[in-house]
Amino acid sequence: MSTTMSGDDPLTPLRAVLDLTSSGARTTEDIFTGRSHPMPTGRIFGGQVLAQAIIAADRTTDDDRVPHSMHGYFLRAGDANRPVTLSVDRIHDGRSFSTRRTQAFQDGVPIFSMIASFEREDPGLDHQSGIPEGILSPEDALHRAESVSLHPLSQRVLSSSPIEVVHAEGAIYDHVPGAHVAQQNVWMRTKGSLGDDPALHRAALAYMSDLTIQESVLRAHGIAWSYPGLKVASLDHAMWWHRPARVDEWLLYVQNSPSARAGRGLSSGRIFTRGGELVASVGQEIMVRVPEQ
Repeated sequence: MSTTMSGDDPLTPLRAVLDLTSSGARTTEDIFTGRSHPMPTGRIFGGQVLAQAIIAADRTTDDDRVPHSMHGYFLRAGDANRPVTLSVDRIHDGRSFSTRRTQAFQDGVPIFSMIASFEREDPGLDHQSGIPEGILSPEDALHRAESVSLHPLSQRVLSSSPIEVVHAEGAIYDHVPGAHVAQQNVWMRTKGSLGDDPALHRAALAYMSDLTIQESVLRAHGIAWSYPGLKVASLDHAMWWHRPARVDEWLLYVQNSPSARAGRGLSSGRIFTRGGELVASVGQEIMVRVPEQ
């Protein structure tokens, strides 16, 4: 996939990190290299490594197999100014399922470890939970968000992101609006067309799944991202792909936090198309440190 894009294309950073290069020769592992896109903190965005790990593993499976689940651990903070090396171990290939282990490295040290399963999809039972009712539409939520003034740093992060994110209950960048509850609903899509390759859409969905999943923990306690001294880090991430979807069309990310304790918070999420199809389920635990004021 070419990454020679116009400088005005908002998806250039996303296309670049998904465009992995391969070493070509395979010994006991398949080796790929991916770029990193700059972050204000200097640390790699977790969703970037998630997406790259899925893309790398996907490259080693047959064309008729698609990812249906992944479980990964964030081991160390990555340097957003440096590339990432991804090593894929072909653990198992069966008649219906393939299993892959992907590790992401910088300077020879692992920063992320994932195991993922790929399936040859066959006909079977089909049911899903329904999309929640009464949630503000993305257009109405966007209209309301436009009337809210954000801190310049928050505004810069949002404007430089390849993903459009709109909180139905209001964002928590600078303050927490409304009731302090352990749930929220977020509309999201890429800021342009990603083309028609389903593998890119699946990987981009993994990228997007890490954007706001932590916030139901913070919202429950009325803590905004701007809270002085707040420290948040993703510990692990699990994802299940249920149905195909385009990430360049509005998706609703329904999020809640069932528990927080001992400096850790658990979040879960369900991702729906605007038409109500359940696309994916997500789980993540975070480390959260809130200094006393």
